[in-house]
Amino acid sequence: MTDAMQGEPVAFLYVADRGRAVAWYRDVLGVPVKGEDDFGVFFQLGSALLRMTALPGWAPTPHPALGWNVPDIKGTVRSLRDRGVAFSVYDGMGQDELGIWTSPDGAAKVAWFTDSEGNLLSLSQA
Repeated sequence: MTDAMQGEPVAFLYVADRGRAVAWYRDVLGVPVKGEDDFGVFFQLGSALLRMTALPGWAPTPHPALGWNVPDIKGTVRSLRDRGVAFSVYDGMGQDELGIWTSPDGAAKVAWFTDSEGNLLSLSQA
């Protein structure tokens, strides 16, 4: 990586309702707000930033927008369920009772959920 690319990574996420989304990420997921301006909000995601911007008429896509690799997916799913997060279950995927899918070789586990704006998010454990 060049010296120019050594800065802090920033991911971008779009939402319909900024206030609702900020409250959900801050209060439900526990992601700390680092700062905000008239155009969006920065959240601290470990060593990276998440820039959340509200766009008029914005609508979510069916594909994951953001995800986290976690060391204990079952514990993380249970903790988020206790905070009111509903996990997605897809027909034919063979997910367990928590909504966790395990890859055929058993090496990876993934669970999906949506934020307050309908963005598809994921947890994974390898």
